[in-house]
Amino acid sequence: MPGCEGRREFQISRKAREQFRFDDTFFSITGDILLVNPQAAQLFATELNDKRKKEIGRGRKRHLASSSPVTASEINAMGLFHEVLHFIIASYEKNVNRQVFDKLDNWLSGQIGKKDLSGLQHTFLDLFPPTPVFRNEVNAETFLSGNDFGLNGRRVVFEELILLWLQNRNPAFDAIADLIDDSALDERSAYEKALAATNVFFDTQPGYGPADSPLLKMLLAPIQASPESISGQLQFIVENWGDILKDSPFLTRILRAIDFVKEEGKYFMMLAQAQADKAKIPNVRRPGFEGFGERASEPVLKFRGTGAEYEPENFSADLGWMPRLVLIAKNVFVWLDQLSKKYRRQIDRLDLIPDEELETIAHRGFTGLWLIGIWKRSEASRKIKHLNGNPDAIASAYSLDAYEIASELGGDQSYRNLKDRAWRHGVRLASDMVPNHMGIDSTWLINHPDWFLSSEYPPYPNYSFNGPDLSGDERVGIFIEDGYWSKRDASVVFKRLDRWTGEVRHVYHGNDGTHMPWNDTAQLDFTKPEVREAVIQRILHVAKMFPIIRFDAAMVLSKKHYQRLWFPEPGTGGAIPSRSNFSMTKEEFDTVMPVEFWREVVDRIQHEAPDTLLLAEAFWLMEGYFVRTLGMHRVYNSAFMNMLKREENGNYRQVIKNVLEYNPQILKRFVNFLNNPDEETAIAQFGKDDKYFGVCVLMATMPGLPMFGHGQVEGLTEKYGMEFKRAYRDEREDESLVARHDREIFHS
Repeated sequence: MPGCEGRREFQISRKAREQFRFDDTFFSITGDILLVNPQAAQLFATELNDKRKKEIGRGRKRHLASSSPVTASEINAMGLFHEVLHFIIASYEKNVNRQVFDKLDNWLSGQIGKKDLSGLQHTFLDLFPPTPVFRNEVNAETFLSGNDFGLNGRRVVFEELILLWLQNRNPAFDAIADLIDDSALDERSAYEKALAATNVFFDTQPGYGPADSPLLKMLLAPIQASPESISGQLQFIVENWGDILKDSPFLTRILRAIDFVKEEGKYFMMLAQAQADKAKIPNVRRPGFEGFGERASEPVLKFRGTGAEYEPENFSADLGWMPRLVLIAKNVFVWLDQLSKKYRRQIDRLDLIPDEELETIAHRGFTGLWLIGIWKRSEASRKIKHLNGNPDAIASAYSLDAYEIASELGGDQSYRNLKDRAWRHGVRLASDMVPNHMGIDSTWLINHPDWFLSSEYPPYPNYSFNGPDLSGDERVGIFIEDGYWSKRDASVVFKRLDRWTGEVRHVYHGNDGTHMPWNDTAQLDFTKPEVREAVIQRILHVAKMFPIIRFDAAMVLSKKHYQRLWFPEPGTGGAIPSRSNFSMTKEEFDTVMPVEFWREVVDRIQHEAPDTLLLAEAFWLMEGYFVRTLGMHRVYNSAFMNMLKREENGNYRQVIKNVLEYNPQILKRFVNFLNNPDEETAIAQFGKDDKYFGVCVLMATMPGLPMFGHGQVEGLTEKYGMEFKRAYRDEREDESLVARHDREIFHS
């Protein structure tokens, strides 16, 4: 690998190289494994694991360090650990003890004799040969006596002997013990005697490091501090050797390596979960939000005051109609099916919704109707669900092809008919937008693949993409990872094949880092100005159609969380497997995403579509930030539902108190609800009796925007998935419940 000769990672034995027949490109001139990036570690780990499987198949399991697979992050971390030790030795030699290896040579000649020392060096070169020796380009004597390849042969051997000895005494390297086993070297030479003498030698030399320790004891310190964990050893190096490494690239590389280990740990946990319970492989949008409110306790909303991260006040002013908005949600395909049954005629388009329904909605005091699922959906999303055994499903409402009214609902003309009729009753229409991602076969993905987060290579070499082509466009092939079909994995990427050019991209699925990827979505790259502008143009387009826009999972596009998920600062990764490979410092990220995307959106809307109410679904304790600083008109208040459901009344009083003490203007910008489309129904969570009505009265009378769920007033109990085309339960409205709503909520 040209240009990488300065990187020297762990060395493996001739026996292992011959047994496993590794590709020569993995090795540097010194014979060290050369892992220039995590992808190289992935390739090496894959090759090692595949060859070990073959050895086990031949009945040679006893010769292997482990029958368990070694992970790429372990290989990467071990290689980096070895490389850091090389750097420390070189730094010691340069800054403290320039002739240290000449002195060691003389010392060992006196302690074990020149003959034994020469025998040790030759045996080492036989058992752990540098690449030129392994290839028979030079013999051991020539290597030791010269400076070929820019290396002092004797010095290389002394240094590699020390590091080999350290690796074999490091339990964190047990996974590759068969590659670095030094027992033959001990049997055939004065290896142990020489290393014991080396230890004594360094005790006589100037110390190094924060404790001014003898060099060999300094190199042992991370192993002793965290013997079983290579991540722990790297963390020790960051905490204790930072002054030595501060002008090198190693601190950042170490933090990325630790993140890589965390991310792979999360990936394998997902894999184990998927294999333990196949039903948990996601076939619908938002698995990470299902049961969001089912945590042991909802955190109490708190606010920061001043300081380096002070959040400036920048509320958006309400127009006259906005404070009077009361919203009801309808899953549009399910609602049309229910209306067809209720009125005993086919109602399958928006323009066919009876005026009686709009009149009822208005009579109950609702001034906004949120139509869930009206946009043109991804055909690939539907195919995935059908191929996974759900032939009655339609595509997810959050896996979109384009922001066009779905043709099945009658298209734009049908929508405008409904909009006009609803407005005659004083009802404004609301829609969803999902700016974070598009469907995996969306028009944007076909025509603008560079707008999405992707990599040339799959982040995990065990990924394969041999399933059905989900694309409806002959120019492009779309393939989700095979593990989704077999229910054994939950890949973070899918494959996009350009059939005209042959280009392959591995595009990331949308992902909020809480559970598993959304396998019918493609993640947009918001570090690109052209992507941000394209999304803003779509938002402006929707604003011209709908006076109320709800932004789904808005917090994932805040700068804080977008960087955390997709471009984590070194040392903070782990949210989404493999993304530590794309880490950025805060300064680097601020360069590519200089301002908050949502602030850009709000400012443009105020200028170009001011009669639009922007509503953010935001969690993760960002509610205040979204309305006070980013300028959204309204924001979800999940604490209302979650705390009152559990009767954590004291906690909710504390939320209100904190808001009032910080800024009372936030309170009237909350969206309060008893359920939302990602949660169980209001009836399932609160029942139908006094507890429900007590909380419902609070929702209707407190400052803020009350939002009622689909079927809440009628007492329906089914939770409608985003892929539902119809209700599966044959439910009738609870007339007594509706009547109590009329008495106590709507007309009290």
